[in-house]
Amino acid sequence: MLLPFERPWPAWRDCSTPARLVCRGLAFRLPVAALTQKNLENNPKGKIDRGQLSLSSEKEDHCIFEVLQVVVPAQTRKASAAANVIPAASNVNSQPQAPVDGETPAQDATAMPPPARKRRHSHSTDPSDTLLEPFYYGKGLTDPINTARDKWNLLPAFLKVKGLVKQHIDSYNFFVDTELKTILRANATVHSDVDPNMFIRYTDIRIGKPERVEDRHSTVPGLSGPGITPNECRLRDLTYSAPIYVNFEARSQNGLKMERNVYIGRMPVMLRSNKCVLSGRSEKEMGLLNECAVDPGGYFVVRGQEKVILVQEQLSKNRVIVEMFKGIIQASVTSHTANVKTKTYVLLKKGLIVLKHNSLTEDIPVAIALRAMGVQSDHEIMLLVAGDDAVYQDEFSVNLEEAARSGVSTQEQALEYVGARLRPERFGQYGVPKKTNKQNAVEKLSNTIIPHVGVTAINFRPKALYIAFMVRRVIMCMHDPKLIDDRDYLGNKRLELSGSMMALLFEDLFKDFNKLIKQSWDKVLRKPNRTRAFNPADYITMHESRITQGLERAISTGNWTLKRFRMDRAGVTHVLSRLSFIAALGMMTRISSQFEKTRKVSGPRALQPSQFGMLCTSDTPEGEACGLVKNLALMTHITTMDEEDPVRKMIFVLGAEDVTSASGTELYADGAYIIFLNGTPVALTREPKRFLIAFRRFRRMGRISEF
Repeated sequence: MLLPFERPWPAWRDCSTPARLVCRGLAFRLPVAALTQKNLENNPKGKIDRGQLSLSSEKEDHCIFEVLQVVVPAQTRKASAAANVIPAASNVNSQPQAPVDGETPAQDATAMPPPARKRRHSHSTDPSDTLLEPFYYGKGLTDPINTARDKWNLLPAFLKVKGLVKQHIDSYNFFVDTELKTILRANATVHSDVDPNMFIRYTDIRIGKPERVEDRHSTVPGLSGPGITPNECRLRDLTYSAPIYVNFEARSQNGLKMERNVYIGRMPVMLRSNKCVLSGRSEKEMGLLNECAVDPGGYFVVRGQEKVILVQEQLSKNRVIVEMFKGIIQASVTSHTANVKTKTYVLLKKGLIVLKHNSLTEDIPVAIALRAMGVQSDHEIMLLVAGDDAVYQDEFSVNLEEAARSGVSTQEQALEYVGARLRPERFGQYGVPKKTNKQNAVEKLSNTIIPHVGVTAINFRPKALYIAFMVRRVIMCMHDPKLIDDRDYLGNKRLELSGSMMALLFEDLFKDFNKLIKQSWDKVLRKPNRTRAFNPADYITMHESRITQGLERAISTGNWTLKRFRMDRAGVTHVLSRLSFIAALGMMTRISSQFEKTRKVSGPRALQPSQFGMLCTSDTPEGEACGLVKNLALMTHITTMDEEDPVRKMIFVLGAEDVTSASGTELYADGAYIIFLNGTPVALTREPKRFLIAFRRFRRMGRISEF
């Protein structure tokens, strides 16, 4: 990196307005008369990109510098031209003659010194802006960035605007602003099993400002009380957290009652996030709060220790991956929603393509599964899977023959077939009548098998299209093994940031919180003689420590244990290294893989070509973690989650058709492409190039998302 440093050349300290010459490692000024006229004709702006310049003085020996850039001020060029003085810079490969010892460069007495150069950005208060001005202020927004040096010179501006931990802060902000409300809507109602008329329904959730735990009871809920700073939490071994408030309506024996700003726990606050007291502070204000002005934030203070959640590398969710497992071609998708996380397989077994899921006692032929989802005719099933391709039709026809031999020809028969092969529920609900096989099959197909593809009003068409797409991928790989996906390809991976990890943890704790509330209700309602009237809202604050302690324990120990998702991760958080400023930044950009480090497998450890430009190709530890712990490249940007509704509306505004109304012939016609939104098929377009250009234009205009 260039280290600009102002140093006037001794022999020409008192000359008229000098040109600015930037060499490797230093920058100084020299008179424009010492330069030759040759470059003025070739460079009207008075700039040299590269070359060598030979200079000498009375007191110093002859020196040769590698010139990176020479900038002649415009005022100097005009004044020198009027005075018939040579004001240009030498050519790249030319070496101007140095003045003879004892002489000073000739200057025209008629050339009046130009006015002092004004700073182009006088509003800036950063003293480094003056030194860096020739590097990135000299480039306009539309100027081309062609060379590696141009990109390197723009790096200070990029880091000043974005920084290296912006992805952590953006992810946490999205979690507290958007994902919390999504989790609340997914778990909005809590009913009693003993008396279903007793319930609470959550309507809103929000995070307050960080405050001391002992001062919470002395302030009015919902209003900002005495604040607490991260430095105080470090000194007192406290957790830098903020209260969580919910609004809900509760039905009891006295009727429906609305409650507001009810405290249910505390949420650890990430430093520099929009809930932190340091957000938007100036350097002076940061000093008054005993905080470092250049500290990037992006970490937590839990029980007095600084903890950072490492970026977690995971296989992409809601995305079809086709792979070869023990000689069998299978397409798998890991579906993840706010309610459930499951994995569904479509694989080739004994010449038939079957559907596999852990809620089924045995694998189901895909023809029967599609028929249970409303695709009843064999011709329609064939078109959804194979289209008009005769080779694919011949390959899939054996599955239709097997369905015919099973005697399943209608949707009702298919639902009975699926319902008879479902695993029984471990615990039935108290007082709820037992469901039929058909009802259980509809519920499992809607909410458990590929749950990320939603079903509205028993319309299974989108889910049937998705399963048919998975079957088609398997058939394509049977004919061309090159189409099998690489699990280690970076495009098949997703990076989970701190906001995503906190959302998983909070969702699990919030479900446990509601479960404890329900158990407390049922315990009281089963008593035949109660001493006082039952009020469901009284039991909310009884279990407030469940969420607080769960969040603190996970961040403090680094163990993410979610029984509902069967997730047991260790080492998710680390103590922030304070050996140096670079060490702290390096830990913020570290990527940790959950691949077992003791396994001697080279695939996940190898350097993939798809990682170039995204991940650092050299920074990885030695030993068993080699290749599994990686670091982000310097200018890598990780996009965070965004809301789907604006994107979905924009897709149809740009002329795409609803995919559920298309037939199999239209889906796989030449030039037709299916548009997936977070793994869900939503639309079909026949003009993909025009659609992409328009979509990118809206994205770059900020109509959709930042990236």
